[in-house]
Amino acid sequence: MNSLFKRYSFFQLITISLNVIRTKFLFKKARIIRFPFDVRGKKYISVGKGFTTGVGCRLEAYPIDANNVLLIGENVQINDYVHITAMEKVSIGNNVLLASKIYISDCSHGSYSGDSNDSNPKINPSDRPLFSSPVIIKDNVWIGESVSILPGVTIGEGTIIGANSVVTKSLPDFVIAVGIPAKTIKKFNFQSQRWEKYL
Repeated sequence: MNSLFKRYSFFQLITISLNVIRTKFLFKKARIIRFPFDVRGKKYISVGKGFTTGVGCRLEAYPIDANNVLLIGENVQINDYVHITAMEKVSIGNNVLLASKIYISDCSHGSYSGDSNDSNPKINPSDRPLFSSPVIIKDNVWIGESVSILPGVTIGEGTIIGANSVVTKSLPDFVIAVGIPAKTIKKFNFQSQRWEKYL
């Protein structure tokens, strides 16, 4: 308790206490949600034990069917101004850490993959048919500041994504990826117990 008084002012402790009370009304299993917090389609969102957020986060679920489409595991921590939207499936594993200003989505206005489903650019973007492909983030992933994760991506267990990266393709387990688009630069070697240059 003394460490709390050293870390936070009296006003901050009051704010935290109020946030904890409000949290239990929103998601019973969550540890603390810091408000303001925007949630849309709550009945399609599943949150595991120990969920923690910073301020200004936005979770949205607009399901294709009546199932939960935004699945958040245990001990997931998301920091300020994280925006996650799910239409088909966004699954976040256990012990995942998200920095601030991250965008994760399994859907977009239109399709742009270079096939017969492509959207016509003369159509108003908001009128283009929604396209979706699941996003899977496995356990123990750490995602840096201002990262965007786009539809159809799987991020492997224990993987780290550097700040300001845009993840357009899936990443394997236990790697570090950076850039636009994100590319693997290191992989953890369990024999040497070191992060080594990815060849």
